[in-house]
Amino acid sequence: MPSLIDFRRRIRSVKNTQQITKAMKMVSAAKLRRAQEAVLAARPFANMLGQMLGNVARAAAGSDAVKELPLLQPRETVKTAVMILVSADRGLAGAFNSNVNRGAQKFIQDQPGVTFEIESVGKKGRDYFRRRGFAISGDHQNFSRKPVYADVAAVAAKVSQRYAAGEIDAVYVAYNEFKSVMTQRLQVEQVLPVPLTESADTTEYIYEQPAEVLLASLLPRYVEVELWRSVLESTASEHAARMTAMDAASRNASEVIERVTLQMNRVRQASITREIIEVVSGASALK
Repeated sequence: MPSLIDFRRRIRSVKNTQQITKAMKMVSAAKLRRAQEAVLAARPFANMLGQMLGNVARAAAGSDAVKELPLLQPRETVKTAVMILVSADRGLAGAFNSNVNRGAQKFIQDQPGVTFEIESVGKKGRDYFRRRGFAISGDHQNFSRKPVYADVAAVAAKVSQRYAAGEIDAVYVAYNEFKSVMTQRLQVEQVLPVPLTESADTTEYIYEQPAEVLLASLLPRYVEVELWRSVLESTASEHAARMTAMDAASRNASEVIERVTLQMNRVRQASITREIIEVVSGASALK
């Protein structure tokens, strides 16, 4: 049976761990507030940009110039695709990383005959797919620590250029969408060819520039904004998941401390009782 010293060492170790988990929870809570504000600000802009693309495309319907825009041209057969995987650089966030990694892997497995390359945004996704033999076409780190639009735009420009050059036939993005502090939802969305959303707006718009010129300018920006929103969603989800995980770890540490303290008290009480019995037995023997 462990000695009292062993119990005290265990309690001290768990208390030190609990202090770390509480500190990490507070840090994640502070970061979550800023990340949540960024997500809520980015969503309306991304939605309006998608509606604008649909309106412009509808106005240019039948135009040969629009049909020739490379980012709108779907492939008859998809043979090579890129999966932009947005994960975290660190763990200790519950099932955050495993959910997006396994979800992306399942999506890839459901596309028979398509060779996927992984454009990794985050260490955890890169390590997961590298161990499984996938080709890593890009490795981008530290996006979630402080998201910068220019970094995301560089990734968007890279996949857009490859798609326009015919090197790849489709681009998807996998990320955790922020729903609430307790809930994050896996999303796998097509980025290229650009999907044009159907709009219920039947208003006829007058454009200063030809519609095909506007589309040629808007399509690359749309890819950038979609990836930017995905990174912001993933960042907020990561902080929420880590805050929840650290809160659960702190509560578990309290339960462990209570349980070990109870065991230590029982051992100490048994030791005291044994010493009393020894003293009484010794006194009785002297009579």
